[in-house]
Amino acid sequence: MSVDPRQFRDAMGHFATGVTVLTTRHEGALHGMTANSVTSVSLDPMLILVCLMKDARTALAIQAAERFAVNILTEGQDELSQRFARPGQDHFDGLELMEGPHGLPLLPDCLAHLAAQVTEIVPAGDHDVVFGEVDHVHVNPNGGAPLLFFQGGYRKLPGMTRLG
Repeated sequence: MSVDPRQFRDAMGHFATGVTVLTTRHEGALHGMTANSVTSVSLDPMLILVCLMKDARTALAIQAAERFAVNILTEGQDELSQRFARPGQDHFDGLELMEGPHGLPLLPDCLAHLAAQVTEIVPAGDHDVVFGEVDHVHVNPNGGAPLLFFQGGYRKLPGMTRLG
């Protein structure tokens, strides 16, 4: 019994995700890409994973640099997400950046930043699952609401009310 790829994509679109931009610096060049396949894996050691399309320019740079940053976007940063989702452009042109640990480029006004050292790369279909050990965390003291992606579009959390 086979599953139609479009049906699979539509079904997964019903799973709301946060939106991040992964960044790195490799051989003096800045690289970045929008990603929503980012997951906390372990507290001891502190591990995250990101899923990267094989042979994407930023994916290759992250693997070569063996370091990356996760910039967790706020609800007002959908334009920034779209910028980093377009392949083949200088995503950093005209952006004000902050320098993070190990020279990693960080995007301003994000909800949080994580910096990680690549520990393992596992091939998985048309993607690579990249595990990273987190060695730096910064949470924006001003808080804010996350940028969400659901059913093919950006969404906001209504009211930001906690349940339970």
